[in-house]
Amino acid sequence: MNAPKTAFITGITGQDGAYLTEYLLAKGYVVHGLVRRASLPKLDRIEPFVDRITLHYGDMTDTSNLIRLVSEIQPDEIYNLAAMSDVAVSFDTPEYTANTDALGTLRLLEAIRILKLENCTRFYQASSSELFGNTPAPQNENTPLAPCSPYACAKAYGYYITQTYRAAYGIHASNGILFNHESPLRGEEFVTQKICRAVAAIHRGTQSTLSLGNLNALRDWGHARDYIDGMWKMVNHSDSGDYVLATGEARSVREFVIFAFDHVGITIEWRGQGSDEIGVNAQTGETLVTVDSQFFRPVDVNHLCGDASKAREILEWEPVTPFHDLVTEMMDEALKEKTL
Repeated sequence: MNAPKTAFITGITGQDGAYLTEYLLAKGYVVHGLVRRASLPKLDRIEPFVDRITLHYGDMTDTSNLIRLVSEIQPDEIYNLAAMSDVAVSFDTPEYTANTDALGTLRLLEAIRILKLENCTRFYQASSSELFGNTPAPQNENTPLAPCSPYACAKAYGYYITQTYRAAYGIHASNGILFNHESPLRGEEFVTQKICRAVAAIHRGTQSTLSLGNLNALRDWGHARDYIDGMWKMVNHSDSGDYVLATGEARSVREFVIFAFDHVGITIEWRGQGSDEIGVNAQTGETLVTVDSQFFRPVDVNHLCGDASKAREILEWEPVTPFHDLVTEMMDEALKEKTL
């Protein structure tokens, strides 16, 4: 009987980390995760699995600790999901974003090289559709990168350094260029979760309006659970490479809002234009959605829509959750919350 594989997940406490942990445990993996020390541990997403995994304190900015952990764990697979992933905040903390997202990736790849694990450890880098910026959609692996934020610039470095270490040292290292993937586990700072929680609160009567930025921004939204399977398939394919994972269907922030309110029986009617636009309850005329300029990014990305043909052909990967089902699942969970 073969020994179980060992995986090391950075960013294990995030949305993707939680789904990946569940996925790998179901496959019989031994799972290790990196968590940052905090006075209030944020382990709620992985709470169901805590007694079945091993957690290690650390940070993507701490080179010696990362090398020590990789040396001790001797992982068959490393999934680098850790990142400062808030695009808007990255404009306020560009140096920290670069140190974590760009150099953090380099530190892990260097750990593999320094410890001579090139032929033992496979590496997955969580890239992002933000790499493409405002290049024309649909975007795929051959689309030129045009990052429009410190976050995207840092991710671009991670993307290229992963390719470089693959070519220079023969590491099985893959970039997963994932387009927006959401779920009930999504953080409150992301627009999809902000919308769902606000709509639930408005429905409950504990909040009056939802304030947003660019209502016309188009995003390719899929379910995070579907994308985990693609990550694993990249790492376990005979050859490493770079893959776009996406649904191929773009929806606007406006459409997400409409679907979310529809879930609680409210029809939104739009009035005005630009920063003066509002969304009102079609039945009562009450203003429920406003546009606030503070939520506009210094440089906005208008249209992201992925072409995952390569992943479909080589990895036999397919997204399975329709957009409407994703919004429904997120809204159902938001409506369960008692603190809104």
